[in-house]
Amino acid sequence: MSEANSYSEQMLDALQSGQLDEANKLYAWALRKDDDNTLYNLAEQLYGLGFNKKAQRIYENLLKQYPNEDELRTSLADIAIDEDDLDAATDYLNSVSPSSPAYLQSLLVAADLYQSEELFEVSEQKLLAAERLAPDEPVVLFALGEFYFMMREYQKAIAYYLDLIKRGIPKMEDVDLVSRIGVAYANAGKFEQAVGYLEQIHQGDLTPDVRFQLGFVYTQLKENAKAIETFGQLQEEDPSYASLYPFLAQALTDENRLEEAYKVAQQGLAIDEYNQDLYGQAANLALRLQDESAAEDYFKRGLALDPDNQTLMLQLSNLYVQRQQDVANVDLASQYVQNDQVDPQVYWNLAVSYTRLEEPDQAQTYYDAARPYFETNTDFLKPAFYFYRAQGDIDAAVDLLRNYLKLQPDDEEMAAELEDYEDQGY
Repeated sequence: MSEANSYSEQMLDALQSGQLDEANKLYAWALRKDDDNTLYNLAEQLYGLGFNKKAQRIYENLLKQYPNEDELRTSLADIAIDEDDLDAATDYLNSVSPSSPAYLQSLLVAADLYQSEELFEVSEQKLLAAERLAPDEPVVLFALGEFYFMMREYQKAIAYYLDLIKRGIPKMEDVDLVSRIGVAYANAGKFEQAVGYLEQIHQGDLTPDVRFQLGFVYTQLKENAKAIETFGQLQEEDPSYASLYPFLAQALTDENRLEEAYKVAQQGLAIDEYNQDLYGQAANLALRLQDESAAEDYFKRGLALDPDNQTLMLQLSNLYVQRQQDVANVDLASQYVQNDQVDPQVYWNLAVSYTRLEEPDQAQTYYDAARPYFETNTDFLKPAFYFYRAQGDIDAAVDLLRNYLKLQPDDEEMAAELEDYEDQGY
């Protein structure tokens, strides 16, 4: 039987056509009848297709016949890593000596093994050992670039990707290296460099992820028109790409296209109802479009998903204070005041609401808590002065008044108030 008509070839044809039972029968015949080279090629094909156990059986049989063929050990180690049998993978790799032609490959497989165990320093050592052994080997350079990219050491990753491009290798393992460099620069916060690479990619070659990165870079560079165009293309290409919506909404907001931004935020929530950023954006856009009821609804829906989201809580509290919904504000904000990381604005909001609810003791508790944080805020100092004065705490009132006038010396009415108190000896 010629190789072209081997049982291995027939098995692969059967797999391709979905005839699994027939493929299993042909696999059994291949193990008995096909020559070793054909079986080795079959194992490579099966491993690539995800039939790990079948590939493993062939490699193990071949290793019994060819115990010095370390390539078989590295292949078996690869499969063991995929199957989460890390002890077996380690045993195979430790059996490959440094003098073996397969030693370089064993270092690369070992790096994968240690990455899977989150032993990143050991993984890096294996890769650097591979580089010392074969400093011009593209597979090694790419593996190092990918390792440093994963570790967010972007400058190191970029250096390896650039080295490959200079060698005339723009793509490896279906990874476009120009895209990788652009994304690495973007993740490193170097947006000017990032856009220079990302804009080199032909529109037809932009994957959704890379298109998103390009749109993100445009937002960081405040090139909102380009950001809107890029995210719009991504939305048209893949409307389920949930991450685009907050950024597209923000770019539209920055251009004062509020109704469009509001629609985008709503579209995003239809795609991803758990996106906290979008609830905040939708609520704040509703406020700017003078729909306070819708804003309150979005704030509440966001908080229902994450009651610990203090940003949404504070924005809703601000809305309640503005609308004089003081009972609602107290019910909401009082839940958060014990948090060590509470925003001091919560104290201020509670002070205002308790004052309006004519609960001066509670109001003073929160004015006292807020005072250290707002000593340079005239919007706080003036009403706080009137509150403490009404409570008969003139010393505190005068201190607040003096702070206020340092910031607003032209307020003649308040200056006259201070003069009266100073005449009385305060």
